[in-house]
Amino acid sequence: MNAALERWFHLQERGTTVVQEVRGGVVTFFTMAYIIVLNPLMIGTVADGTGEFLGGGHDPNIAMVAAATALVAGVMTILMGVVANYPLALATGLGLNAFIAFGVASLPQVTWADAMGLVVMEGLIILLLVLTGFRQAVFHAIPAQLKTAISVGIGLFIAFVGLVDAGIVRKPASGPVPVEMGVGGFLAGWPTVVFVIGLLAIVVMMVRGVRGAILYGILGATVLAMVVEAVAGIGSQTDATGKVVNPTGWGLNVPRVPDSWVQAPDFGLIGQFDLLGSFSSIGVVGASLLVFTLLLADFFDTMGTMVAVGAEADLLDEEGNPPGAQRILVVDSLAAAAGGVGSVSSNTSFIESASGVGEGARTGLASVVTGVLFLLATFLSPLVSVVPYEAATPALVVVGFLMMQQVTGIEWNRLDIAVPAFLTIVLMPFTYSITAGIGAGFVTYVVLQVVQGRGKQLHPLMWLIAVMFLLYFGIDPIRDLAGV
Repeated sequence: MNAALERWFHLQERGTTVVQEVRGGVVTFFTMAYIIVLNPLMIGTVADGTGEFLGGGHDPNIAMVAAATALVAGVMTILMGVVANYPLALATGLGLNAFIAFGVASLPQVTWADAMGLVVMEGLIILLLVLTGFRQAVFHAIPAQLKTAISVGIGLFIAFVGLVDAGIVRKPASGPVPVEMGVGGFLAGWPTVVFVIGLLAIVVMMVRGVRGAILYGILGATVLAMVVEAVAGIGSQTDATGKVVNPTGWGLNVPRVPDSWVQAPDFGLIGQFDLLGSFSSIGVVGASLLVFTLLLADFFDTMGTMVAVGAEADLLDEEGNPPGAQRILVVDSLAAAAGGVGSVSSNTSFIESASGVGEGARTGLASVVTGVLFLLATFLSPLVSVVPYEAATPALVVVGFLMMQQVTGIEWNRLDIAVPAFLTIVLMPFTYSITAGIGAGFVTYVVLQVVQGRGKQLHPLMWLIAVMFLLYFGIDPIRDLAGV
């Protein structure tokens, strides 16, 4: 068995073992398993333009959306591991699902099937761009230091996500500042204590050289959270409508022992899409602009993610490119279309994969492990829903720190590099958008090269990328002009 795994995944060549890969795959799963719960809450609770919810009917069907979310994530992550041999996991993209729910499906006369049809179309277009070599050519045209800035920016982004999800950073109820620490400027509540203990435990174990520190931290914090909940009865932050009624309560899940450990999955959402439905409901121009928006968001997020994960795993070549980039991009493109076929929104590469890399994952075997756990989660959704944000997010903060260390690879004394890199890094967390950071960095880089008389030295694709991002940033005015 080990010999077969060695031949397929080249474990020794990449300096890893089966145990390391299994551990890394498990860690990646636990750091991104929240999507099984969060995606249904994002797209399963929003009515489409005809008043129906995903899956049909006038009431949300959260269980059905959760099952499909886990199924598509599991299949595509296993495919990434087997085909691309890369420690990258895939699942429904959070920014993309929000756009599908609130920017597409909720448009007048648009159905959820119409919206998912656009997702399928976007994935097929990206696949075509990959097979023709265009997507990879774009990737190779990007300067290495901008790729480094993307990795650092994503590190800050996921650390910020972790701090926000844990309630350490919050939007204040009132006042002049956009964010604050905790509740009213102070840390409060037992869930916060669980987060702090989990974070410190991971850091202490890392300093002491304990292998599996991130995984042990997540599991230990979850057990602690369950004990705290059993004793104190804290409850959830939000009520059934999603309104915050208990600011010091648990985020996402209340860590209780579930009443049922196994639940038969309902995969009724699979295949519920209409490829061309949106073109008849909102017109060719409107549907095309929506596909274009999805295309750009998916196109560049994945490129940044696979570089960041590869940098953390020390898998990049001297030009900053991961091994088998073409295969990675093909699987990712298929995942985008598969998300539409499964009616769970576009699936994309998850930066949380870096947490598994931090535990030693270096090959696709880790992705296979993560994918199998996603498939098991279709049956064990009650168990997955035990882990609260406060127990899982310390891993994101730690991984953000690890990725931040790459910042020394940027020439900060060169303004034509430093300014685009700076904008890339800071805009990702500040705008809560990886795509916005990448776009700002690319456009600024091209402008600065031109004003220094180096425009002719720019790769033609850098010009094209800059123009595409200008269109992306101006998509709303374009829609207004088009009457969409």
